[in-house]
Amino acid sequence: MAATMPWRGHVATAMELLHDSIPRVSLAAAAAALYARASSSLLRPGLPRLVALLPLFPFLAAVPLAFTSSAIIRTIFAFFLAWLCTFKLALLVVGRGPLDPALPVLPFLFTALLPVKLARPSKAAKKPVSSLVSCAVKVALIAAVVQLYRFNARLHLYARLALYGVHTYCFLDLLLPAIAAAAGALGMQAEPQFDRPYLASSLRDFWGRRWNIMVSAILRPSVYDPVRTRSGSPAAAVLATFVVSGLMHEVIVYYLSLQWRSDGVMAAFFLLHGVCCVLEGWCARRWAAKGWPAPPRAVATVLVGLFVTATSFWLFFPALLKNGVEEKVLEEWAAVSAFFQDAVERIPRYAQRSS
Repeated sequence: MAATMPWRGHVATAMELLHDSIPRVSLAAAAAALYARASSSLLRPGLPRLVALLPLFPFLAAVPLAFTSSAIIRTIFAFFLAWLCTFKLALLVVGRGPLDPALPVLPFLFTALLPVKLARPSKAAKKPVSSLVSCAVKVALIAAVVQLYRFNARLHLYARLALYGVHTYCFLDLLLPAIAAAAGALGMQAEPQFDRPYLASSLRDFWGRRWNIMVSAILRPSVYDPVRTRSGSPAAAVLATFVVSGLMHEVIVYYLSLQWRSDGVMAAFFLLHGVCCVLEGWCARRWAAKGWPAPPRAVATVLVGLFVTATSFWLFFPALLKNGVEEKVLEEWAAVSAFFQDAVERIPRYAQRSS
């Protein structure tokens, strides 16, 4: 388990990965994005762009597999490239979505390769102090959770799943704003990726406006809008969107474990939430038509939180942690923890040498 890992060997492996695979994959992906920008600027939307961009789709699906030693980094790059970038390029083929060949090079690269949506400057931007406090709290929570992983074998299953849930949210809500902050440092303002999902008052509020907003921003023009236009049914469009999201999460699970042994549990999680979103909307309309008052927001928020937590424990996390993935991920986070502990321990030594 994590407590018995050979720390320094894993720290060395992590450093080798940072100096080797990440730069190479990033350069290759950037070259692909620049090719997409150049070819799209010369070709009209439709078949000409499709022919030009078609080779990029298998490339983006394959390039995360370059990370053979880190399941976490492989999965992050799969999310960025094999999912989001692929969908953005598919929208670019038909002249829709966030990518535009008229964008300057740097904004185009950020938009294509990273989960960011560029926005116009807004007076409503989050205050830097509150952002720093929020980041500090999430860093502290992650550090505490990683330390608790040492006792993982002795924890009840639900306690472990609760730790994974807190860790997942804090990690994503640190990683994605950090990318947005990098864009801001280069003069680009990005829209937020999360909006306090723990305050969602409905499932539609949770999935559509609060959790991983970038995914919603991509699925809406690529799945929801076309299905609604063709079928005329918002319910069919919602279900189709959740089905596609479930299938893509199944793909992400493959990148995490490198084992295609899906039993459909992850897809079932999203299908269940899609059905519940449709039913929730139908009930809300009937409720309003009868003139009944809406339930108190606090009650609705608690019910949404309980439903998301219960279904995540039942379907989402078990799908992520099978096929030996749990042990692998714990080992990697233990190595990350050891890396930072080692760095902190070196600070006094460097200070003494410099003095």
